Amino acid sequence: MAWPDQLLGRVRHVLHHDLRRESVRVQSIARSAGGRFTSVIDVGHARAKSGRLPGIEGVWVLICGDLAIFTLLFGSFVHARSTAVPEFESGRQFLSPDWGGLNTLVLLTSSWFVVRALLALRAGRVGEGRRWIGAGAALGAVFAVSKAFEYAREMRHGFTPASSEFSMYYYSLTGIHLVHVLCGTVGLTVFALVHTRAARAGASAGFESMAIYWHMVDLLWIFLFPMLYLLK
Repeated sequence: MAWPDQLLGRVRHVLHHDLRRESVRVQSIARSAGGRFTSVIDVGHARAKSGRLPGIEGVWVLICGDLAIFTLLFGSFVHARSTAVPEFESGRQFLSPDWGGLNTLVLLTSSWFVVRALLALRAGRVGEGRRWIGAGAALGAVFAVSKAFEYAREMRHGFTPASSEFSMYYYSLTGIHLVHVLCGTVGLTVFALVHTRAARAGASAGFESMAIYWHMVDLLWIFLFPMLYLLK
């Protein structure tokens, strides 16, 4: 009978157009008895060669929105500082550039681990990828704990969110960033513990999005560190 072949042809056509960036292999075994047939479709995830943003496209919208909000906050900080330089400089004396630099190193190393994880997953080395993801998540937790101790130290010296306009900006900006770090750490931990079929086949779009988010968190801190700790 010809209709099973026609139906399989339509399946191939749909997969070709709707999943044009996937590697598709279709195997079929047709049986004419009773007009029934079975088919096995094996869809393997493949990275697009060109014209494709990494990760899930919708996540880019959220990340761009996040960056826009932080840009406004950065602009507000710079404007406020320009009108009260002595007050902001006085508040900055409570901060430890060495501590901030250590936190920067922790985040940069964590981002490098995430890059290694992505490369391992793309090469099909899922076990290695999990270990790199776990290492990245661990450093995210180290950053969060370090920041908590830093807050405690600063407050013991009388530097609280209500101390000055600078302290208000400092705790607001670093606090929002810390929430992002915690969310990213949880996300990385989930990816380290839970395997998806896509991850087993290679790099999943979901983890690509997670990696992009983590790099955004890193990028934000790269701006926050000199702006809060070093700018004179």
